[in-house]
Amino acid sequence: MKEAGDEEEAGAVSKAMQTITAFTVGDVPEDQVIELSRLRQAIGRRMQDSNQNFPHFFVTCAYKTGPLMALRKEINQLLPEEEKLLVNDFILKATALALRQYPNLNASIEDQEHIRRHGSVNIGVAVAVEGGLLRVVIRDADQKPIRLIAHEVREMAGRAREGKVRNEDIQGSMFSISNLGMYGVENFAAIINPPEAAILAVSAVQNVPVVEDGELVIGSRMKATLSADHRVTDGAEAAEFIQVLANYLEEPMRLLL
Repeated sequence: MKEAGDEEEAGAVSKAMQTITAFTVGDVPEDQVIELSRLRQAIGRRMQDSNQNFPHFFVTCAYKTGPLMALRKEINQLLPEEEKLLVNDFILKATALALRQYPNLNASIEDQEHIRRHGSVNIGVAVAVEGGLLRVVIRDADQKPIRLIAHEVREMAGRAREGKVRNEDIQGSMFSISNLGMYGVENFAAIINPPEAAILAVSAVQNVPVVEDGELVIGSRMKATLSADHRVTDGAEAAEFIQVLANYLEEPMRLLL
């Protein structure tokens, strides 16, 4: 025997189903065949070659970003709107300083028997443009203050999006950073951009539950994944690089010294 509550619930479900079946989204659109842009074709060829021929391995770390976010907020209060610093500007500087200590990651493949360890630290930053991605290159990033790094990224990214990119803007990268944090991405791994030996994939800064001193609290965290070429380096060295990067990101005043 059905209870009154059961009948009410069944009625509610039936009404909901009627609403769903009555809902329409319009006509189904026709299939479209889109010609790949030259940029997209070039990206596809390079990434396919890298994915098939480079022996990738991946190392991920979750960084404590509370001090970094507090320092950024404090600095930005002193800067005009058009000069405010992004989290990625700090990551660029931190990565450049860490690469000084790990030349195998600031390297490129010469041939089957040689790699080139670069003296300069030139970091490519992925910029979304119509039809694909371009990397703009911050030269000698280890020697520049964060404010100058931020200025150069804004200038070159602006030219890239306007289709006015210069050759020097996109040439000479020795290590790359791909940041999807602005899209709320929790974690991802990037494909190495040949002939470079590594790339850092940066995700969003998020407030998450963490355990500190035996207590559950809310902490600011950001995950980053290093993709590296096993012909050039190994897991232990990559893990050390990730730890050195943590020293800079988790004690961000080091980046201003």
